Amino acid sequence: MTHVNETKQESIIVGGMLFFALNGSDSLGKAIAESGGFPLAIHEEREFEGGEHKTRPLQSVRGRDVYVLHSLNGREGASANDKLCRLLFFLAACRENGAARITAIVPYLAYSRKDRQTKPRDPVTTRYVATLFEAVGIDTFVSLEVHNIAAFQNAFRCQTVHLDARKLMAAEILRTAKSGGVPAERMSVVSPDGGGVKRAELLKEMLEAMCGRPVGFGFMEKRRSSGVVSGSLFAGDVAGRDVFIVDDMISSGGTVLRAAKACRDRDAASVRVLVTHGLFTEGSAAVLADRAIDELLVSDSVGPFDIPDSVGNEKLRVISVAPLMAETITRLHKGRMIGDLLEP
Repeated sequence: MTHVNETKQESIIVGGMLFFALNGSDSLGKAIAESGGFPLAIHEEREFEGGEHKTRPLQSVRGRDVYVLHSLNGREGASANDKLCRLLFFLAACRENGAARITAIVPYLAYSRKDRQTKPRDPVTTRYVATLFEAVGIDTFVSLEVHNIAAFQNAFRCQTVHLDARKLMAAEILRTAKSGGVPAERMSVVSPDGGGVKRAELLKEMLEAMCGRPVGFGFMEKRRSSGVVSGSLFAGDVAGRDVFIVDDMISSGGTVLRAAKACRDRDAASVRVLVTHGLFTEGSAAVLADRAIDELLVSDSVGPFDIPDSVGNEKLRVISVAPLMAETITRLHKGRMIGDLLEP
């Protein structure tokens, strides 16, 4: 079976740049292209019996500055491994056919949660995946809200660009608080586990810089062993406050639900969850339906989401990362700094 990007408008090379979005990431790709004012370059993806496949650009990449988008979240009919192979093969084909510079844009990076050895003979998959991308000859790797930024930056030997959703999330929190008449001093940012404390602290600091007032903070204890999660300690003042639980991703949703219930048990006025990557694996629909959570704000980094409309429409609010991605691509292409994209 052959799948070709459907675009009635002829793909135009703008200033030597080409932007591709592989199948499964095409909805975000279209939004990025529209936001950035550049077209989607056309490509082909073919599937063969036995699970093998082929990807290739359908226009010349020789001498071009090539950007390729693909989020590596697994879903029905397209595992994380399939997506990873397709992306690697496409990037290699671009290098094989003379691309001047290649940038992989991977909003959600698969295998990034296993970034260190926690048990004897554990794999360090973050580093192995980085080696695969370097092997096909990319120049720059861009990702969004990785699980562990230090491990991510140390894994790659090529240039890396790490984007986070702090600015987008902070703006949504302030918009939500303003619409509900909530003063900044009644807001609290909470991390659902110890590993996300720094992420939550940075969001808290950005909120304070944007509104000029102090914001509360808290975090939940979490320990995992052999797939069993434990830990019930909670630190932070959430009584009577509007709580915003922040995490990099939601899969089954158990981690954020534990934190949400802990906040409710401590008399939080409201609880909202903010996550960048909405993986929504088995069991997440029940989490969304739980009364402990008032609303879930999630980016479109891996959409569309595999959750029932009857559950998702009521509480789910989607924030687009397309403008951030488009501006990042434009600045990389033009050789401009990108650090100020993260400033309030």
